[in-house]
Amino acid sequence: MSVADWMDEFPAAITICDAQGIIVYMNQRSAQTFAADGGKALIGSNLLNCHPEPARSKLHALLTAQPPRSNAYTIEKNGLRKLIFQAPWYQNGQFAGLVELSLPLPDPLPHFIRK
Repeated sequence: MSVADWMDEFPAAITICDAQGIIVYMNQRSAQTFAADGGKALIGSNLLNCHPEPARSKLHALLTAQPPRSNAYTIEKNGLRKLIFQAPWYQNGQFAGLVELSLPLPDPLPHFIRK
């Protein structure tokens, strides 16, 4: 099994772009999530063009930040809560782009404090 095999059926949306913001990978859930915008046909397009302001500026800042950094927040749409986690990925030690995970959250979401 290759990495892409398990990612393709992972039960959360995974979208990956290169350092210029060009979408290079979408798993099945990502393609379903963005079906109205073209689904997997978005591969090869610029992620920045898929977002209105102020999200576009925030993504641009993530793509150009030195050192690269992560971003995390929650959203709710159509009654479904999600954790959005955007983080840099690297190839041969060099910044290669961003990975965005969109993870559905259960309601209620348990919270544990570990010692």
